[in-house]
Amino acid sequence: MSQLQTLRGMADQLPAAINSWQQLEAIAREHMRRACVSEIRTPLLEATELFCRGIGAATDVVGKEMYTFNDRGERSCTLRPEGTAGVVRAAIQNGLLSQGPQKLWYSGAMFRYERPQAGRMRQFHQLGLEFLGFNEPRSDVEAIFIAWDFLAELGLGNLQLQLNSLGTSAERVQYRSSLVAWLEQHRGQLDADSQQRLETNPLRILDSKDPATQQLLGQAPSLVEALAPESVERFAQVQAGLTALQIPFVLNPRLVRGLDYYDHTAFEITSSALGAQATVCGGGRYNGLVQQLGGAATACIGWAMGLERLVLLLESHGTHPVEAADLYVVSQGAAAEALALQAARLLRQGGHAVELDLSGASFAKQLKRAAKSGARWALLIGEEEAASGQLQLKNLQANTSQPLELHQLAPFLA
Repeated sequence: MSQLQTLRGMADQLPAAINSWQQLEAIAREHMRRACVSEIRTPLLEATELFCRGIGAATDVVGKEMYTFNDRGERSCTLRPEGTAGVVRAAIQNGLLSQGPQKLWYSGAMFRYERPQAGRMRQFHQLGLEFLGFNEPRSDVEAIFIAWDFLAELGLGNLQLQLNSLGTSAERVQYRSSLVAWLEQHRGQLDADSQQRLETNPLRILDSKDPATQQLLGQAPSLVEALAPESVERFAQVQAGLTALQIPFVLNPRLVRGLDYYDHTAFEITSSALGAQATVCGGGRYNGLVQQLGGAATACIGWAMGLERLVLLLESHGTHPVEAADLYVVSQGAAAEALALQAARLLRQGGHAVELDLSGASFAKQLKRAAKSGARWALLIGEEEAASGQLQLKNLQANTSQPLELHQLAPFLA
């Protein structure tokens, strides 16, 4: 019988790596608590229409990458490819926006059928923040500095904040016309993907990774030239807010993001440690999405981070954590093994991380495992200790031992 394997692009998270994930998630949760951002959880499976209406039918995500199928009720369903549309749908459906502006965050699995690469699989995980009902430029600044400070708290370096303004939808329509007219004159010089996008989503050509196309775009009309004075002033206020907080940034007029719902501020935080796939965090303002999904007109801004990429960065910076037990319990013999269970339970109830060796191997083998475990202490229980009640507590780092009774263990280790 052949051995079963994971599907391409789906990865197991093994115990050796889980500690990095748990550390990352714990820091994120604490960081969001300090920022007074509330957690929200939405389904993995949504109606396909949510993403077609929210993300945009002409995007690569909807057109090429979604996991979509009909369920037994012949309803078209899709595994969520991103988190924002589901959060907005939940806010509308459950009346959250009628309770005032909402600061929300989420974390969970997303699915896109694309070529697997370092830090991005077909099932991947995102941490995201959504500010719903906030329009002031200060809310853009707050959303960005929450992301920046979180990454700084993780100890990540080599970070760069790239910033752009996409203006209003009307300004983008005007710019789109001039851009398409210019691109049509140079169609033959565009790469194949860009030629296809010229018919469906021409603004995405600005984000082309093809070197020749990028060089050509240096001569293309700029979106900044199409912005009205109000949009220019708004963008200037965002830049001033970041400057006041001493958060460095570079302006990138070709930064458009990959989803149709963005307007005004768009940004990415990148890291040179990730190579070609350098984006760690990406987001922007999306003032039209709530109305597009059936709610009232609502100003919003948000961002998302790929957790796989963050784990890679943590490991590349040598911050891969190793969780070790506080104490390793070694026992041999029926009475000793029964007493070991009591000791392990008592100490765990007291808040200690206790590894209980269940192998039944010799004392020597169990002690070798204890030494490799990283625990500071080992509790040794043999037949003699079980009979006398005097357990041996060994300091594995100092290689010293002392006798203690069961009731003395917790106070001693406190």
